[in-house]
Amino acid sequence: MQSLEEFYQSKFDRVPENIRNGVGHFNVFTIDEYIGKNAKPLVYSRKDYFKITLIVGRNRIHYADKVIDIQKQAIFFTNPQIPYKFEWIDGQKAGFFCVFTPSFFHHFGNLNDYEVFKPDVIPVFELTDEQLENIKQVYTKMQTELASDYAHKYDLLRNLVFELLHYALKMKPTSKAEKQQANASQRITHLFLELLERQFPIEDARQRINFRSPSEFAGQLSVHVNHLNRAVKEITEKTTSEIITERLLQEAKILLRHTEWNVAEIAYSLGFKEATHFNNFFKKNMQMTPMRFREME
Repeated sequence: MQSLEEFYQSKFDRVPENIRNGVGHFNVFTIDEYIGKNAKPLVYSRKDYFKITLIVGRNRIHYADKVIDIQKQAIFFTNPQIPYKFEWIDGQKAGFFCVFTPSFFHHFGNLNDYEVFKPDVIPVFELTDEQLENIKQVYTKMQTELASDYAHKYDLLRNLVFELLHYALKMKPTSKAEKQQANASQRITHLFLELLERQFPIEDARQRINFRSPSEFAGQLSVHVNHLNRAVKEITEKTTSEIITERLLQEAKILLRHTEWNVAEIAYSLGFKEATHFNNFFKKNMQMTPMRFREME
């Protein structure tokens, strides 16, 4: 995982003072500052900070186990849980990005509650020319406020980040779950998804997830497994097992593609007692062995 300090050191050869001062950190840049002639290669990695990037130019984004092609321009939201990197396709490289820590929004809500920062969403939104200009104006306001002496400028900057969040969220239809009123099924599903995601990312071969079956999650949440299964199915239209499987597969593909761990180490970290059990699980869901998947990279 790349820390905020490492980001500054690698790209600008300096680390701002008081970067971890307890009140959170925020900064905004143009793409030119980041990928100029002296820029170092972009590494596929997780970060310990949030980032919102306005991309202008053809680009290929490697996000978790997916690859997303940007034909013209897009806004891209990234969080500390999912690794990613950019691959510029042509000579045009322009745009903006802002970086901030979770503590920057302390008392202002939980960023992970926003759909664009959830791990099961592809947080890339292609933009029209009109949308591009609107979002450019937000970044320009960020730069102006950050350079000002206004005593409450960071409150304004938080509002501008929220403006980007809501601008993107309004570009897509509200999901079925969001339209429903809060109820017991939503609450138990939210707790299940939070508990599932809390086990990731896996960043050390000695790390091991604790819960891998619906009954294990139900026991941890102190509900009957049938109740958990009904609630999850009602809200997500997927079974509990399907969601667990999808998340395990996503992490498995990340570890196979972007680490040098052997299959036994990956199997252990994902909670499988034997490497053969992991092999069977992966082959059943991907129609190929883990080693075959790794060789395809």
